[in-house]
Amino acid sequence: MSGQDGRRADGTRRTAAAAVERELVLMFRRARNLSTSVATQVHPDLDPTSYSLLLMVDDAGWLRGMDVADRIGLDKSTVSRQIATLVELDLLERVPDPDDGRARRIQLSASGRDRLAAARAKRREYMRGQFASWSTEDMHEFGRLLARFNEMF
Repeated sequence: MSGQDGRRADGTRRTAAAAVERELVLMFRRARNLSTSVATQVHPDLDPTSYSLLLMVDDAGWLRGMDVADRIGLDKSTVSRQIATLVELDLLERVPDPDDGRARRIQLSASGRDRLAAARAKRREYMRGQFASWSTEDMHEFGRLLARFNEMF
């Protein structure tokens, strides 16, 4: 490749990278707005950060507070306050840990499970509508590329 061809390829790659960065910023902003909206559907007093904690617990089935702190990289006292708020909102409950009599696990409460399921169903319906004009092949490719992107982190 000649010097000029190499510079052109580098410039094209930089332009492509800038476009990806711009679109990611927009996607993250919209995702944050969507999370805020879905969080308030679960409970009017639920903030997006606590909503993500709720999703984490739902995906895991149950966790210890220490596990949550490790997964999200926050100190235990911050996580403990978030968990306490979610318990007060009747979205989480603390239960004894059968493996360690001194420890407690957190899991979704019945109310939290119902509210989260309803909000997720509403979000899925919304997303289906948003992707209605996309071909199935485009959706598969988008999912594949998103998975590849997420593997980077």
